[in-house]
Amino acid sequence: MMKNIMYFLGSLLIAVAAAFFVNTWLGGFDSPGYVLIGIGHWSLETSLIVFSVSLIMGFFVFYIFFRFLGWLLRLPGQIKNRGKSIKFNRSQEALIAGLVDSAEGNWEKAEKVLIKHASHSGAPLIHYLTAARAAQSRGAYDKRDEYLRKAADQAPGSDVAIGLTQAELHLSDKQFEQALETLTRLHSIDPTHASVLKLMHQAYQQAGDWEGIRNLIPSLNNNKVLMEAEIKLLETEAYSKLLKQAAERGNADEIESLWSEIPDYIRNMKGVSAIYFAAMIEAGAGARVEGGLARALSTTWDQTLVVLYGNIPSIDIAKQLETAEQWLPMHPRDAIFLTVLGKLSMKCGDNQKATTYLTKSLSIEPTVSAYQQFGDLLFAQGDKDRASECYKQGLELASSEIVSRIDLISG
Repeated sequence: MMKNIMYFLGSLLIAVAAAFFVNTWLGGFDSPGYVLIGIGHWSLETSLIVFSVSLIMGFFVFYIFFRFLGWLLRLPGQIKNRGKSIKFNRSQEALIAGLVDSAEGNWEKAEKVLIKHASHSGAPLIHYLTAARAAQSRGAYDKRDEYLRKAADQAPGSDVAIGLTQAELHLSDKQFEQALETLTRLHSIDPTHASVLKLMHQAYQQAGDWEGIRNLIPSLNNNKVLMEAEIKLLETEAYSKLLKQAAERGNADEIESLWSEIPDYIRNMKGVSAIYFAAMIEAGAGARVEGGLARALSTTWDQTLVVLYGNIPSIDIAKQLETAEQWLPMHPRDAIFLTVLGKLSMKCGDNQKATTYLTKSLSIEPTVSAYQQFGDLLFAQGDKDRASECYKQGLELASSEIVSRIDLISG
């Protein structure tokens, strides 16, 4: 407004100055001259001074008139732009207020203020996505989905951003199938998107889909989504879980096929190999892994593998015992190993050797398993009193172990 006033006053001053100058200049002549204008039967005669001053003032009037007319023509657009500017500023303030309310847990308040001003915002996507999070936080799932649809309508080129938000919300609500459906679609759009891959990893892991994680690992590795150590840890966990699932199904061929696909550095881990050997024994295919288990024990001594070796229903028990006794010079005071030797000796029918191994095992470190094995041996020999004493001592030991674990947990 002030600018327009300055334009008017400036133009008026120039017009007055020009008129004064012309009047002074023409007034200096002896004959200032005259102007005659004829139009049909009409004529107008005036002095040159009056005509010149009138011409200058008329130009000024017409100039002001057309400027005013231009202002009137622009006025509706200016009013419209002014309204848009006010709405835009309000939407920005609403966005800040909505984000603050969301951070403070005022979900319903945040949702209302965000949606009210979303259509006038320069960033409607943020309004709708934040409102969708607020709606989910208060359990309004229909509203959540509605806001996500509106976000897609308002920002058609933001499929990945909207999809990621949708998948995150489904994951937080444990809707794994819906989350994976969305993430699979996003993965087809951009197979290398780090955030999509990371969320797929989380979704598969939470859903317990270890086959999905196994197939995803190459992408996680190639796109540097996780560090190398994290990849190896995840790969180990995935194959361990898959082995356990295969063991539950009890198909020895499936277990062996899976084992052949596992990388060597994972197969050589004691815990993983123990799962494989245990699964094969449980599936009734212990004889297939007897040699492999013996080689593993010859390379790396592990008590879990020792127990598993003793549980193999070998077709040649005498040879099984002979193989195990070859390790005795290197592990003469391993109580668990001695119990396994006693068990194998009993299977071979050599009760004297079994008694020697089990007695030595109990003297080194009494275990529930050793007491049970020795009790079974004594009972088979007809010594029921000593057998009962062994069973009793085994039960007492088991009870004390349970009490110790309870104390440890409660402590």
